[in-house]
Amino acid sequence: MEHALIGLISILVLGVSAQWMAWRIRMPSIVLLIVFGFLIGPVFKVLNPDYLLKDLLFPLVSISVAIILFEGGLSLKLSELKKVGGVVRNLVSIGVLITWVLATLGARFILNMELPLAVLLGAIFTVTGPTVIVPLLRSIHLNAKTASILKWEAMLNDPIGAILSVLVFESIVTGAFHELTNQAILGMFSTLFVGIILGIAAGWLLAVLLERYWIPDYLQSVTSLMFVVVVFGLSNSFQPESGLVAVTVMGVWLANQKKAAIKHIIEFKENLRVLLIASLFIILAARLDLKYLIHIGASSFLFLGFLILVVRPAAIWASSFRSDLSWKEKAFLAWVQPRGIVAAAVVSVLALHLEQAGYRNADQLVAITFFIIVTTVVICGLTAPGVAKMLQVANVKPQGLLILGAHDWARTLANALKENGFEIMMVDTNWYQVQAARRAGLNAIFGDILSDEVTDTLDLQGVGHFLALTPNEEVNSLAALRFAEIFGRAEVFQLPVSSKESEEGSAYLTRLHGRFLFSPKANFDHIQGMFRQKGHLQKISFTEEYGMRQFQDEYRDKALPICLVTAEGELKMMTAEKPPTPQAGQALIALILPGETAAKQGQ
Repeated sequence: MEHALIGLISILVLGVSAQWMAWRIRMPSIVLLIVFGFLIGPVFKVLNPDYLLKDLLFPLVSISVAIILFEGGLSLKLSELKKVGGVVRNLVSIGVLITWVLATLGARFILNMELPLAVLLGAIFTVTGPTVIVPLLRSIHLNAKTASILKWEAMLNDPIGAILSVLVFESIVTGAFHELTNQAILGMFSTLFVGIILGIAAGWLLAVLLERYWIPDYLQSVTSLMFVVVVFGLSNSFQPESGLVAVTVMGVWLANQKKAAIKHIIEFKENLRVLLIASLFIILAARLDLKYLIHIGASSFLFLGFLILVVRPAAIWASSFRSDLSWKEKAFLAWVQPRGIVAAAVVSVLALHLEQAGYRNADQLVAITFFIIVTTVVICGLTAPGVAKMLQVANVKPQGLLILGAHDWARTLANALKENGFEIMMVDTNWYQVQAARRAGLNAIFGDILSDEVTDTLDLQGVGHFLALTPNEEVNSLAALRFAEIFGRAEVFQLPVSSKESEEGSAYLTRLHGRFLFSPKANFDHIQGMFRQKGHLQKISFTEEYGMRQFQDEYRDKALPICLVTAEGELKMMTAEKPPTPQAGQALIALILPGETAAKQGQ
């Protein structure tokens, strides 16, 4: 009893600690999770998952993988397929087939595996890793097409690859290996059919229950979790291994329906996913045996190079043939190919059954799979940001602006920023203001920015700053609070409150707001007054001889500094507290009053 308690505690502590350490040192967390699991398992023998969980081990692993794929499905928007649907379709069909065939040949002739095991290993490596891809996308800021392709491929390939691996396994153990092609095609279609039908049905039913408020708020997250587990089990009972497809489709359905709010469910599943990934990698790595290390040699590194330099580029080239992807985008897609939790879970389950069926070299599957997982994750995690920058498929620090408010002076500011090369997106609930912004050539969206339906449809690729410029201070603060989670508090700005009294009278405004723009007195009415006095935006370049002091001496109270544009094209907003200090080579955009008007104002 005490040993079991220590084992469970160690899984939780090491899982969370590994993810925290990975965050601190900016390393992919999967690497540390596998290392910690290997240390706590075969090296120091603190944890023995087979003894601890017994017959519950693999059912728990399967359910956890299902929950992870459901959570990933919640992040997939069908609108993203408008531009990349063809490439994604090819990747999960032609790309999977090419990867399977070439990886099988590599396993057969480079690793000298028996043909049945080589075919199985090739099927396992058709998956990529959403548990690696999704965090990678959040940190790199890829362009919209490349990010969408990677995300959709990772989410769809995982269940397809898992199904293919199981079908190959069944053909091996039943002695029908010579009929594999026909069996794989028929099994794949029947599995996909059952999974898609049940996934859509479950997603529709849960959405209806949420839309009609038949589930109280405090039960919605756990009810969705119950749906995932039930649908997974029910689908597998109708058609073996269709459960992963069903839960993925269910997540996609919920993410794209418009009637029921699911933001709190998404937040719950994201937190649960972090815990499940940590626990799964610790448990699966702890099951490894030190004897597996004998299978890692020069041939393993040759096989790794073959996967990276031959198999993946061939799959990408064939899948993107005649698409509008640039060669740089194709090259980046070819480079990013990490494997994740599904590959680890599938090989752990199937290798055990193969050993029981008399395949003595089945442990080689586990050794090679974990070796490929660790190396591809390390390579992608450490090099992908640099490769993306080199190939110019990502904005290392996106400089576009999302502006809340499309009134007259907000449009003037937006046009000035657009003329200086910054991408602009405006949101407003006033249809006439939105129309005026569109007539001025600005990208303007009609809707309530506090609505999940609106924020979920915003394409924020290339956008790195948020400005709340409405006259409604409460809306500004609430919107700033929401977008601080996306852009970070350092890049979320709002107008100062109207007066000291209103600031003291609204407690949340003092704690939960964005950074105040321009100057303490530059509230909405003040800026609007300057524009009404024929104030205009002017760009002023700074040199070694002309700096901020000279600017202040020249304009005194006639100017309100708005933002700085660096020589590298970076935007720095001027703030009421700790504004950036202009340097030579930078330009200041300022709102300047006419001299005569300013003189009258100062009398």
